[in-house]
Amino acid sequence: MKMKYPFLDLGAVNTPYADELVKAAERVVRSGRYVGGEEVERLESMLSGMTGAPYIIGVSNGLDALRLILKGYVALGVMKNGDEVIVPGNTYVASLLAITDAGLKPVPVDADIQTMNIDSQLVEKAVTPKTKAIMTVHLYGRVAWDNTLADIAKRYGLKVIEDNAQGIGGIATTAGLYGSRRTGSLGDAAAFSFYPTKNVGALGDAGAVATHDKELAMTVRALANYGSDRRYHNIYLGYNCRLDPMQAAMLTVKLPHTDRENADRFERAVTYSRNIQRPDVVTPMMSETVTDNVWHQYVLRVTNGKRAEFISRLAENGVGTDIHYATPPHRQPCYAGLPHSALPVTELLADEVVSLPIATGTSVKDAAEISEIINRLEL
Repeated sequence: MKMKYPFLDLGAVNTPYADELVKAAERVVRSGRYVGGEEVERLESMLSGMTGAPYIIGVSNGLDALRLILKGYVALGVMKNGDEVIVPGNTYVASLLAITDAGLKPVPVDADIQTMNIDSQLVEKAVTPKTKAIMTVHLYGRVAWDNTLADIAKRYGLKVIEDNAQGIGGIATTAGLYGSRRTGSLGDAAAFSFYPTKNVGALGDAGAVATHDKELAMTVRALANYGSDRRYHNIYLGYNCRLDPMQAAMLTVKLPHTDRENADRFERAVTYSRNIQRPDVVTPMMSETVTDNVWHQYVLRVTNGKRAEFISRLAENGVGTDIHYATPPHRQPCYAGLPHSALPVTELLADEVVSLPIATGTSVKDAAEISEIINRLEL
């Protein structure tokens, strides 16, 4: 059946920008420059101004952004094969794929049941002499940063890498390594994804690396362009991970609207949390401000063991849903041999979470109606 309340309608997301997007596409077509150039440089400058990170490198996608950061640290001798990177157990598999691709070892740490992000109180127990970095993931849009993480990184001399695929526009309300800043500039380096479903989405794959480290920035830019620091001069065994200027142009249209889009998501999240009232559904912890959670997803928990029935009954009522994520990375076949400590909260979340519609195309009125449908469900 056609959903009255679709989980995500990308056409509705991009319709408000359609005329500007067409003009931007025409600009690229007429420019004659289809790799690199002014469109990419413009986006990099805009993203630097937004985040406060002085160095931005547009790249092909979010996974490549993470890969290039870690490969960059390996190329610079900051990390070496077999070194460890602490990473949340509750995350998308891309976080771990980037680590293992660089010859490093992911060390998953369990989630906090309230935030669903990495439990900073457990991080120090995971530090060993081989630990070189903490990868913090702003999962579902909630800023995953606090003074505990900052202190551990400082005391043990660890790099802080942000997986900012889902957290663009967020602001940490606690001091970080560089003070209170936007996500993407809290630590040493950050990866952005502009996959079409993100709060700021391209019309295809796109990503970016942000950093305060000039040497890392130069290394990442070289690695992303066949390992070359200038034409026909290859200093690294590099890759082709450049950002397409057509996607950069699309993003220059949408990036200035980030805060408004996030504020709209906040209103829908507030509507859900105020109106959903049933004992077998736990709504996510509300953020204190509009900016400490940009609500990439609104993820609740169905605690009665009937998640499949809950999803099915919502579908019968025209409500689309999704699960982020039904199988955590350490339970994926590709990581069958990954050693890890117990991850009970991560396992619990994988069995209980359900994401409700929250993107553009879902109105506050829709969120209120979906809430009432949830309240009336018989399971």
